Amino acid sequence: MPIKKKNGKSQNGSGASLGIENELWEAADKLRGHLDAAEYKSVVLGLIFLKYVSDIFEQVRARVEKEGLDDPEDRDVYLAERTFWVPRDARWKVLQDNAKQESIGNLIDQAMEAIERDNPPLKGMLPGNYGRATLDKRRLGDLVDMVSNKINFVDEESRKQDTLGRVYEYFLSQFASQEGRKGGEFYTPRSVVRVLVEMLAPYKGRVFDPCCGSGGMFVQSEKFVEAHGGRVGDISIYGQESNPTTFKLARMNLAIRGIEGDLGKEPADSFHRDQHPDLKADFILANPPFNMSDWGGDALREDKRWKYGVPPAGNANFAWVQHFIHHLSPNGTAGFVLANGSMSSNTSGEGAIRKAIIEEDFVDCMVALPGQLFYSTQIPVCLWFLSRNKKNRHGKTLFIDARKLGTLADRVHRELGDKDISKIAGAYHMWKCGDQGYQDIQGFSKSVTVEEIRGQGYILTPGRYVGIEEQEDDGEPFEEKMALLTSELSEMFKRSHELEEEIRKRLGAIGYDI
Repeated sequence: MPIKKKNGKSQNGSGASLGIENELWEAADKLRGHLDAAEYKSVVLGLIFLKYVSDIFEQVRARVEKEGLDDPEDRDVYLAERTFWVPRDARWKVLQDNAKQESIGNLIDQAMEAIERDNPPLKGMLPGNYGRATLDKRRLGDLVDMVSNKINFVDEESRKQDTLGRVYEYFLSQFASQEGRKGGEFYTPRSVVRVLVEMLAPYKGRVFDPCCGSGGMFVQSEKFVEAHGGRVGDISIYGQESNPTTFKLARMNLAIRGIEGDLGKEPADSFHRDQHPDLKADFILANPPFNMSDWGGDALREDKRWKYGVPPAGNANFAWVQHFIHHLSPNGTAGFVLANGSMSSNTSGEGAIRKAIIEEDFVDCMVALPGQLFYSTQIPVCLWFLSRNKKNRHGKTLFIDARKLGTLADRVHRELGDKDISKIAGAYHMWKCGDQGYQDIQGFSKSVTVEEIRGQGYILTPGRYVGIEEQEDDGEPFEEKMALLTSELSEMFKRSHELEEEIRKRLGAIGYDI
């Protein structure tokens, strides 16, 4: 994201002021020349994690000391508060006081080890090796100072602004932007996640993401429940991630937010080592890697999940779709991101698989998204929503064309705002409630029967069904508008002819004849 300075404050390309997240990024960016992206990411987010757990611990400790009812060094007091116990030598004050020492890397390693040792849920989760020779200790110390001086995770303003969430999301998005396509494997833009969550509305039940990346789907699901007055404990979290570094990021992301989730015993490939083979989820939210070609499909030709057709070995899109269907409960719904090609491709048997899924009446809604939403790819994408029980909408599918929604956050990235998300999710929920309140909107949404989809050769591109957006009537009669346009066009032709003659004269004057 291009950043400029104005009056000493950081701004993005649209001129909006950026907060502490960008200041931290600029400080952390000093380390980048000494580390590759994966290492750099772990170093920075590991420090943010340490500061967060230490701030929360110190807040509880101060209250215990004030009340004088318990021993402030009693580990059980903090466990009862669902707060991580932070041993003396792992507290942020120790790191802050030694930020300028050459030993700062080793002290951070010791802090990580101590926290893991005394908090079993964090075992094997935290990054380490801060003491390695290749990590510049002066720059590392500067980063510790920056975190110390700029972030207090427990003050009123920080809680109000969700500083932790903002910093974590901003860093992940920046890593995605810098790592290119690979970054998309762990980061899904927040606005896209919000669309999925608002449409699926996971109030209660089992939520599953078999390619969970850094866990953003789970965080937004819990936020949704809280925002709508539900109880966070009413949903249970299941996930899986194959990349070891990203797997740790996901566990850290859940831990710092107090979210309990089962991400499997280890990082593992969902196709070849399913960590939840018997899970039947009520909600599946996912952003699988786009058009994945090296998924090992040749070794899974006889897999029981391919009920609607064997997916091509060169593209995992419909392997993911059938993996999701396999894990849905009898009343389950799934919402996921796929490349636009999945809606119309007929190569390598993909069209036949899509046809079978449509004929099974699983396709609930299709959403075409605007471009430039992702940091890691310019591939146009869409959202699929599948349901095993469509209740009062059997034999129907809602198509939404949202390609014109969103605003540019900077020159290259687009975001969907609250109104955009409400428009998309609102249309879907109105449609799900029955035909009484829902009405098709020309150019945006249309309820379509399976028969109509058959007539289009089982292609699921929303633009085929919703039509062209109606132009607003400006009150001017058609005949008058046509006469004006014809007059303007005639004037343009006349001016064009005059310019052409002028050019001929000038060229003739210097010896050219055309």
